[in-house]
Amino acid sequence: MTATPSTAKEKIIVAIDAPDADAAKRLADPLLGEGCLFKIGLQLFTAEGPSIVRDFKKLGARVFLDLKFHDIPNTAKEAIHSAASLGAEMTTIHLCGGPRMVADSVTAAEGSGMLVLGVTVLTSMDAESLVAVGVSATPENQVVHLAGMGRQQGLKGVVASPREILPLRKNFGEDLVIVTPGVRPTGSDLGDQKRVMTPAEAVRAGASYLVIGRPITSAPSPVEALRAIADEMANASVQ
Repeated sequence: MTATPSTAKEKIIVAIDAPDADAAKRLADPLLGEGCLFKIGLQLFTAEGPSIVRDFKKLGARVFLDLKFHDIPNTAKEAIHSAASLGAEMTTIHLCGGPRMVADSVTAAEGSGMLVLGVTVLTSMDAESLVAVGVSATPENQVVHLAGMGRQQGLKGVVASPREILPLRKNFGEDLVIVTPGVRPTGSDLGDQKRVMTPAEAVRAGASYLVIGRPITSAPSPVEALRAIADEMANASVQ
């Protein structure tokens, strides 16, 4: 499993939302050496394939491969094997794939050092969205339910919005890794996120890692933006 972060910058995962490799490298270049992870998601991976992960690794980048695998257990397991072979430190599966898919995915990552994270409820979804797909539970209850199922299958970490951090900590303690998207510095555009917090609020609630994209990559100085967020997180953690 990826090492426990020791600094605030190591708790930041910078989302590299770019259409191709050249654009992705331009976003990442000023941040190399800062200690953060870089999230490669569906848009970039679909455009460039596995080579983009290898390219980032050659640059010395730490990679979170966020592809949210959701398939029959054997297919998900083999995808996890492939992600581990690329050198990703973290990857994601959808917990709604069920217990066997989760268990097989966790087993597939054993010995690789890669952390498998279970996606609970997407931060773009709210109670109305859940009802539309046949789930009557509140977002909080659904997140806790799925995390509990994942834990029973050996899962060590989850992806959940800032609003579910406290319930997750209450139910599963401090050893659960919680990766939190939907984090926006004060004054930032919320985009399509519906359940959000500031970096300081998320850290105080107990997030392990924060996923932050445009507030860093679109800033006039991405390095200064990242460092300012890290300072906010560090100050929040000592209060």
